[in-house]
Amino acid sequence: MSRFFLSANLRRCIPSQIRMASDQLGEPGKGAGKGGGGGGSVKEAGGALGKRAVTEEERYFRQRQKENIEAMAKYHAEEIQHHKAEIMHQQQVMERHQGKIRKLQHED
Repeated sequence: MSRFFLSANLRRCIPSQIRMASDQLGEPGKGAGKGGGGGGSVKEAGGALGKRAVTEEERYFRQRQKENIEAMAKYHAEEIQHHKAEIMHQQQVMERHQGKIRKLQHED
């Protein structure tokens, strides 16, 4: 059951949209129609505030990407620990069964 919750949390961490900057015409934050437009009145006006808004937006997306990568790394580390514990448990079960087989062979 915990694995279901982990995968649901991981799904929430994966970004649903990927920003593509290659379709922009011009420098971001220079105003509408120049690569920074359409993102609100500050960016449409251009100038220093428009550039700052673009910078803040880029910083936000980089931070989100970093958080997503950290969450994925944590999830995979937990999965590895879970599988290591399962391997140890199965090895103990195998040893117990091998002991039973040896005991049965000595009784003969």
